[in-house]
Amino acid sequence: MTFPDHITVYYKLREAPTSSDSSFKLDVIILSELRQRPAAKCFEDIVVYDYRLGEKTVLPPFMLEQFARTFEQQERAKSESGEKVRSLLDRVRVLEKESWDRVDAKEDFGSASAPTA
Repeated sequence: MTFPDHITVYYKLREAPTSSDSSFKLDVIILSELRQRPAAKCFEDIVVYDYRLGEKTVLPPFMLEQFARTFEQQERAKSESGEKVRSLLDRVRVLEKESWDRVDAKEDFGSASAPTA
């Protein structure tokens, strides 16, 4: 990345947290807006710490509930996106069969001629 650029950061829960977890894991991707491509992929392991007790603690119920909801939404979005991709691939295959896979189809190598000596 070079200046000036803007980034977009996306986080994804790696797994659904449980009531016995004292941490949660995130997959992260940082996208360069200028280059329109990933600039970095990261992993975060975040530990829940109770500073009053001076030790790790399990996820509070409100966090566990929200993370469970978020993970469920991620999985649903992943499934829906997969279906859309499969549908697009099926449509492309139909177009290929109608045009390229015909018995009478001929490959077009363009109009460039071989260079002369």
